[in-house]
Amino acid sequence: MSTQNTAKKPKIFIARAIFADALPQLEESFEVTSNQSDEVLTPDELQKALIGMDAALVSGGDRIDAKILATAKDLKIVANIAVGYNNLDIPAMTAAGVMGTNTPDVLTDTTADFGFALMMAAARRVTESEHWLRAGKWEKWALFNNPLGVDIHHSTLGIIGMGRIGQAIAKRGLGFGMKVIYCNRKRLPEDIEKELGATHVSKEELLKTADHVVLVLPYSAESHHTIGAKELSLMKPTATITNIARGGIVDDLALAQALKAGKIFGAGLDVFEGEPKVIPELLACSNVVLAPHVGSSTEQTRRAMMNLAIKNLRAGLAGQRPPNLINTELKPN
Repeated sequence: MSTQNTAKKPKIFIARAIFADALPQLEESFEVTSNQSDEVLTPDELQKALIGMDAALVSGGDRIDAKILATAKDLKIVANIAVGYNNLDIPAMTAAGVMGTNTPDVLTDTTADFGFALMMAAARRVTESEHWLRAGKWEKWALFNNPLGVDIHHSTLGIIGMGRIGQAIAKRGLGFGMKVIYCNRKRLPEDIEKELGATHVSKEELLKTADHVVLVLPYSAESHHTIGAKELSLMKPTATITNIARGGIVDDLALAQALKAGKIFGAGLDVFEGEPKVIPELLACSNVVLAPHVGSSTEQTRRAMMNLAIKNLRAGLAGQRPPNLINTELKPN
């Protein structure tokens, strides 16, 4: 880690590496301690690092909870460089008077692009086909003697979680002539449903009907294992499932078992329970496309996320309301 010592400036801690060209600008206004080596900090190391800090820039793997807040007495704001914020204990932060922010909107289209790409790769067996080719099994062109996929166009797209990214997925589905059905905690307004060509259905009906299921719901205790063995058993054997939401939304072991048994056709996964570790049962499945949580991973989008998080942090430390304040009941000092 590196520290820039500047007297009488607010102290901020950057928990993971950010684009290096942003540091000099931050150092003009703040005393910056940055983890540019991108070490993964243990909870104890993070707790120690936040003592005496006025603010923190964190990412989804950095858990801010009551234990950390108990010793971070000077902390005023935690700016999360992610749209999801299940790593932030918002009730505990609110009780401690610490603002929490996230970075919505700026990653919507990029993540939707990648989710659609994962879905298509699973349906058309892109990963399997590449491995088949590299193994020297492509000896001739043939109608049937190669990996056969399932169609995307004019199929039924089922989206669980119809927030910004879910709606962006639906718009992409329309371009492929897909019928769009969705399940959400709250039904969308009628005009938005009409714009998206989307029909609200129950989760059970969605799972039974959809040819391609995409998960885009936030993680919480209530959404843990939204998809397990029971739910997978409802799906068509020709269906795919794609998870670009959070690890824990899907019971990974149950999914691996369903894939191995041919209960569903395939899966595309960008997130996992206990990531970065992936259970060996999933790694052994040929009919799953795996990616290392890179849904928003383009330079333009990651820079936009970083810049928005910094904007939130600057506003909070200046006594202004951050544009993406999560615990809205708090008022900046």
